[in-house]
Amino acid sequence: MEQDVVLTMRDISKNFPGVKALQNVDFTLRKGEIHALMGENGAGKSTLIKVLTGVEEFESGEIQIEGADTAIINRSPQEAQANGISTVYQEVNLCPNLSVAENLFIGREPKRAGMIDWRTMKKKSRELLEGLDIHIDVSVAVENYSIAIQQMLAIARAVDMSAKVLILDEPTSSLDDGEVEKLFGLMRRLRDQGVGIIFVTHFLEQVYAVCDRITVLRNGALVGEFKVEELPRVQLVAKMMGKDFDDLAAIKKEGMQNRIKGEVAISAKKLGHKGTIRPFDLDIHKGEVIGLTGLLGSGRSELARSIYGADKPDMGELFVKGKKLLVGAPLDAMMAGMAYLPENRKEEGIISDLSVRENIIIALQAKRGLFHLLSRKEQEEFTDKYIDVLQIKTADRETPIRQLSGGNQQKVILGRWLLTNPDFLILDEPTRGIDIGTKTEIQKLVLQLAEQGMAVMFISSEIEEMIRTCSRMAVLRDGAKVGELEESELHQNSIMKAIAGGGN
Repeated sequence: MEQDVVLTMRDISKNFPGVKALQNVDFTLRKGEIHALMGENGAGKSTLIKVLTGVEEFESGEIQIEGADTAIINRSPQEAQANGISTVYQEVNLCPNLSVAENLFIGREPKRAGMIDWRTMKKKSRELLEGLDIHIDVSVAVENYSIAIQQMLAIARAVDMSAKVLILDEPTSSLDDGEVEKLFGLMRRLRDQGVGIIFVTHFLEQVYAVCDRITVLRNGALVGEFKVEELPRVQLVAKMMGKDFDDLAAIKKEGMQNRIKGEVAISAKKLGHKGTIRPFDLDIHKGEVIGLTGLLGSGRSELARSIYGADKPDMGELFVKGKKLLVGAPLDAMMAGMAYLPENRKEEGIISDLSVRENIIIALQAKRGLFHLLSRKEQEEFTDKYIDVLQIKTADRETPIRQLSGGNQQKVILGRWLLTNPDFLILDEPTRGIDIGTKTEIQKLVLQLAEQGMAVMFISSEIEEMIRTCSRMAVLRDGAKVGELEESELHQNSIMKAIAGGGN
């Protein structure tokens, strides 16, 4: 193992049924560096961490850590810990009702005459925390401290257990700016003490604020390892998305050029939800498809959910057709003419035990209320109409929806919302995981709905799809809306520059 390298992973491969999760991935971590592990959803970041920490087995490859004579295979997180690899997850795994000192030394409490030596434990806890510039009362229960302090305690515990490699998995996602800066201070101190830190995050600005190197994964394969100062933000975005930055070919939409916007259907004024999306302004017009673009975790879904009330906004105002709407729950939004196809159709979209018919009519029935039940004849007519219009491949309308392919399940949910005859339709990743033919059908349908006067919000991770479908885009970064792009600006170059931000 070369000097100053604390961890090497070589040719790591891992398969799940039908999926090559990791394909011959290399990763190198040096002492005293903060190394960002970056990639979009499904890139392989989580799998690589799970392989390293013994949560998942790997098929081939080799892991070496400083101090071990031979390659290591961690068969459990405990074995990884014994090898000097500690992980602090987004959800802090502390015992909230125990004191700070008890949490720091849980399972390894100092003993005296067979009893816990409380005085020594508190003294060691104070020394450990003060060495990391954390000044708190170690006898107080952890639940009395902020999430940021709890993150730092989890890190302090990991470091005190002789961690050579510290993995921080999305540690900043629930912290505010001030708390993030405190956490970064702790990370820099640990780096200066020689700890190698793997920082898994989707926040671009944070990578450039605190990291020394970046490793990018895409579709389970290594794109490359880069020094932060040698990789401009826009190039990082291009590598994560698999797009050539210089490819300016914009796919123009037929009949969509220079269309006149209709009246404002939805207007958000300083709307926001603490901890998920910062206050934003956004006007959405009838007859337009507005796209939300940004990297994974940028706030695209959170912005849509705040408008629909799936995450009840706690600041700002929402106007529908000029009238103020208090959105307390999704039903309020539905009654105001909104419809929402969520990103996670398996958990939030389909009701797997119900039939195609029941899944299609359920939103309209909710809108009408229990005292205006749809007749069986109406239900069947509506269902048959959308099976035909959307070309849903199903044995019949009574087939359980779980037996349909992912693409056809998506069409059923789309049919559900179209049946409510909405004025405003939110589509969050409507074509993810479905075949190219169905994708094209859904894109064409979206354009038809806009031409008929519907306002549509469209979220997709695929830039080409957004360019084909959208007439305008709002750009999100790190939980904030940072700009808008008009139709004439919708090409890869300008979109990736806007997503990257930061001027380089």
